[in-house]
Amino acid sequence: MTVVHAGFGTAAVDYEAGWDLQRRTHARRADDEIGDTVLLLEHTPVYTAGKRTEPLDRPLGDPGAPVVEVDRGGKITWHGPGQLTGYPILRLPDPVDVVAYVRLLERMMMDVCAEFGLATTTVEGRSGLWVRGVPDRKIGSIGIRVSRGVTMHGFMLNCENDLSWFDRIVACGIRDVGSTSLSAELGRPVTVAEVVPLVERHLGALLGADEVLHRTTAQLAIQNA
Repeated sequence: MTVVHAGFGTAAVDYEAGWDLQRRTHARRADDEIGDTVLLLEHTPVYTAGKRTEPLDRPLGDPGAPVVEVDRGGKITWHGPGQLTGYPILRLPDPVDVVAYVRLLERMMMDVCAEFGLATTTVEGRSGLWVRGVPDRKIGSIGIRVSRGVTMHGFMLNCENDLSWFDRIVACGIRDVGSTSLSAELGRPVTVAEVVPLVERHLGALLGADEVLHRTTAQLAIQNA
């Protein structure tokens, strides 16, 4: 499994540029030119609206960030600084089981949170990862697409991001819950940099990867040239 660090912090990735990188990587994986690849990054602030987004889920007026229509499943959500976004570009085994893949991503995020001492759970009928309470609080989201047996899009895990961005939308189309982050739940800053190696380790283990190789976007560009 190859992990590409596509951009963090001051090098956060514009969504359209990240989506283009996904598409190019997906095409090469689907053609078996490369092996399974995971893109890890932070985005500059953006709302992405999945195929099931309803008009009332969207922000009113100027939300302070662009709204991009995307081809993944799910509804609208936010990406931005302080949130780790991951795009696994993986060939799923036959027969393709999308639900099992979503459960694997949920398990990975749950294992990562557990390393920080935070108990999380899944909720039947609602994808993603949750902290139980009144209301329940969503800490990790999943939205995927599978084409030619290979995955696109993926997961996001809130680390130390500004949660007020979620107040401007009905995140994931769910109205009776809140949003949270590792930092908010633990009462201390938990940076994306702290979370990245744990995501790599747990995702690699769940995928049965024998080895995890690292690349940056610049190295990937040279490899693709």
